[in-house]
Amino acid sequence: MNPPVDRLYKLLPAVYRDRDADQGFPLEALLQIITEQVNVVEADIGQLYENWFIETCEDWVVPYLGDLLGYQAVHEAGEPGDITTSQGQQRNKILIPRRDVANTIHYRRRKGTLALLELLANDTAGWPARAVEFYTLLSWAQNIRQVAKIPRTIDLRQGYRLDNLNSPFDLTAHTIDLRRINSHRSIGLYNVPSVGVFVWRLSSYSVTKTPAYCQETAGSHCYTFSVLGNDSPLYNLPQTETDPTHIAEKLNLPVPITRRDLQSHKAHYYGINKSLQIWMDSPNQPILTEKIVVANLSQWHYRPRPGYVAVDPELGRIVFPPGHLPKKGVWVSYQYGFSTELGGGEYDRPLFQPLDYKLYKVSKTDPQRFSINAALAQWRQEQQQEAQKPDSLEHQKKLKQLNHAVIEIEDSEVYVEQISIALAECHSLQLRAANGKRPVIRLLDWYTDLPDNLTISGERGSRFALDGLMITGRGIQIEGELFEVAIRHSTLVPGWGLHCDCEPQRPAEPSLELFNTTARLMIEHSILGSISIYQDEVHMEPVPILISDSILDATSEEREALSAPGCAVASATLTIARSTVFGEIHTHAIELAENCLFNGRIKVARRQQGCMRFCSVTLPSRTPRRYNCQPDLVDQAVAELVAQGKLPKGEQQSAQTFERDRVRPQFNSTRYGTPTYCQLAATCVAEITRGADDESEMGVFHDLYQPQRAANLRARLDEYTPAGLDVGILYAS
Repeated sequence: MNPPVDRLYKLLPAVYRDRDADQGFPLEALLQIITEQVNVVEADIGQLYENWFIETCEDWVVPYLGDLLGYQAVHEAGEPGDITTSQGQQRNKILIPRRDVANTIHYRRRKGTLALLELLANDTAGWPARAVEFYTLLSWAQNIRQVAKIPRTIDLRQGYRLDNLNSPFDLTAHTIDLRRINSHRSIGLYNVPSVGVFVWRLSSYSVTKTPAYCQETAGSHCYTFSVLGNDSPLYNLPQTETDPTHIAEKLNLPVPITRRDLQSHKAHYYGINKSLQIWMDSPNQPILTEKIVVANLSQWHYRPRPGYVAVDPELGRIVFPPGHLPKKGVWVSYQYGFSTELGGGEYDRPLFQPLDYKLYKVSKTDPQRFSINAALAQWRQEQQQEAQKPDSLEHQKKLKQLNHAVIEIEDSEVYVEQISIALAECHSLQLRAANGKRPVIRLLDWYTDLPDNLTISGERGSRFALDGLMITGRGIQIEGELFEVAIRHSTLVPGWGLHCDCEPQRPAEPSLELFNTTARLMIEHSILGSISIYQDEVHMEPVPILISDSILDATSEEREALSAPGCAVASATLTIARSTVFGEIHTHAIELAENCLFNGRIKVARRQQGCMRFCSVTLPSRTPRRYNCQPDLVDQAVAELVAQGKLPKGEQQSAQTFERDRVRPQFNSTRYGTPTYCQLAATCVAEITRGADDESEMGVFHDLYQPQRAANLRARLDEYTPAGLDVGILYAS
């Protein structure tokens, strides 16, 4: 809290304050200026004291405190960046983690213990981990003079052991493998000196008391946890380990919940503030733990007995008894897996709003709150009422406040409303989720002869922002003379909806349509489908589009992610950074593209404008000039080999084809709704995984700094592992 600016003035005797009041408070004004500088000096002195401690010091002080302890930064992970930029500060937090410096002495005292390797992974790289000594899983002949506990060979009657075979939780005996666990060519696990650190790069994220989706095509008794109707594996909510020597188990890690796990430990996974819970007919009537039956619902054939509910955690499905169906709805809480905080979700995110604004709160659980349309109607009504009042200072202040409205949704419910927003001149509206909530707007086929998109129009100088929401069923249409449209931390479901297998329902339909608008479109930390632009190229300037840290998914590399249907290119100027694009880009110009993955051809009208740097491009593409892009770099390398005589000229084309295929990005999944969506595969080459300008990976997960985390962890493992042991980092997700 900032000290009051009049605190020095209040220390004066009353007689001087009275005289100052008689003269119009000139002394008070002078002391306020002096007090502001005093506050700055005091704050600086206080911060200097805080900088003595690793817990409270500023980020730039962390390396200096590390030097006092002999902490060695890992140069293989890259050199620290510019501390004056937010991007550099974020990168430095990964290169020199505060927790790693704080625990340096603690680590040295515990050097050689197995549990320390898990702490290193968590503190150095921010990854949950489980350490495994593979010599304990070797099968060997028992010495009858020295009986020891050795792992069992495979028993086909023990399903739990079979489920965990070759996983981080394997308990089955294996024959010896002579390959090293830290080999760069072929990794071998089961050897005497081998120790594996399994790390989980996917995290579990919560969805709280949201409606389940009724799969009417399968039956009115069939539901999915996912509100989109797709199969979504349920993840565990990790429990904190209390014993520092404890080796992490499934309950301590963000792992998918299997049917056997839920059946064996139902009380640990199901219930209040746990991994999953189901309510029926009312959000205040939870289904009891003993009424949950674990079943395989892959074909929707299983029918539970009356009074029970069947759950399949591996598919995220629910089945009720046919004769005992929910009459007033089903609500669920669960955890899903994903790489980072992206799109609509119940994670902590920054909120932005004007200095003066009017807040309208929306909720389904609170009867005193508005619906979305009711909040819009209330805003318009208050504006009209205030406009009719006589002019005064209070009237102008309130009218200024009403010109900027924020509609905030306070729960994670599903809102089925036909929404149409029209903004007056210089007015702004922000439609957002409350922090920690993930509401869903479901757009239905309301009209027979009209489109049913969420429409946004505005007059000159107006602004609109969408923040923290998920929109399914239809897309968004934007038109008019708006100044700016911002989409932050939101999901516009690619293909409008999902089938059970996460295939899009309407793969060719756009998520955003722009009709003759002057708006500047800003997209940040979001997931959305394709963008279609219908612009009068003769009388209007190209639409500026700025995309950062987002996924633009046209559901196929052959479909158009950014285009103008019926025209050669869209009348748009694109600026894109740290993003992944599935589909083709047809645009007027690209001002700047950096650290991006383009999985589709690019065609720009003005090649002489703008540039692309540190990107992966699909060839053949028509782009502005490129700098340090792939596959240009491998083409240059092949050409140099030919010029040096190390490669015959007749083999140049085949070598280029091979190299271009080698550096093509590979993903674990390209379908929205799967946990590994957009995650680079383990087979992806270093030219992509470390191809950004700061040696991080290209694409939407650039700011995770996965290569830097791995390099930091590798160095720390080598530092704290006893001599004679081989330690390897194994990615469990």
